[in-house]
Amino acid sequence: MTDFPQTLTKYSESPEFTQDTIPEALRRDHNTKAGVWGKIIVAEGELLYMREDLPALVVTATKPATIYPAEPHSVAPRGNVRFKVEFYRDDADGSLQ
Repeated sequence: MTDFPQTLTKYSESPEFTQDTIPEALRRDHNTKAGVWGKIIVAEGELLYMREDLPALVVTATKPATIYPAEPHSVAPRGNVRFKVEFYRDDADGSLQ
């Protein structure tokens, strides 16, 4: 994830989801707020990360994915999967205080 800014601070994370517990809202297009970045962390299995007009990415335990601020995206399991999403922001820019 070389495109993940080093100036960000983790402030929250989702619960762990499985192929059976992924909320419907994550399976269809949704986005983070402006200034909020995410990191999809897969503990087991594979997850498809889809963004408009881009090829789907296969996210695995060794290949996390970056969620860009305000960019519509969705996810879909590829078989059995366990994953969570970590949320980051740049507190230094003052935009989220």
